[in-house]
Amino acid sequence: MNPITKNIRTSLETERCLLRAPQSGDGEQINKAIKRSLAELSPWLAFARQHPSVEDTETNTRQAASKFITRENLRYLIFSKETGAFIGSTGFHEIDWSVPKLEIGYWIDTKHSGNGYMLEAVEALTTFAFEELDMVRIEIQCESENVRSRAIPEKLGFQMEGIMRNDDRSVDGKRLTDTCIYSKVKVDKF
Repeated sequence: MNPITKNIRTSLETERCLLRAPQSGDGEQINKAIKRSLAELSPWLAFARQHPSVEDTETNTRQAASKFITRENLRYLIFSKETGAFIGSTGFHEIDWSVPKLEIGYWIDTKHSGNGYMLEAVEALTTFAFEELDMVRIEIQCESENVRSRAIPEKLGFQMEGIMRNDDRSVDGKRLTDTCIYSKVKVDKF
């Protein structure tokens, strides 16, 4: 089956959050969250190294919406069900439909950090990936020094498969970094 023809929900709900695919016009609120969170995000994420313009963020958001349609990446924006506020972004990257496996990535607006929203969202995506997308492997990768990011897979029972030493360069390009690989796998049905 060609993945582009696969019906995939564009929204999911958790107890406190609504996760939905990006739409035109989301760029402004995402941009505000990025700018508020630059100090926390910039050591780890390239898009947060500079102050992106609203137009840059809107362009990126529309590209994400396009990739959702083609099933290359499935980004979900996280909103508070109670207030409607934008909380952060998560989603499926590095999708290999032939295995099938994928990687979950995420970032959160600093003002919502520490409240368990991202844990709740990633847990929902993990369940969704196994139960509805029929994935057999889910990975989360992050820099070994990014303790807050590492806490998500560790709290959700992902297994650390290892640390790839000198695997990448830091976002600023000044040093080599180690990458932690976490995974959950579905028990073979064969």
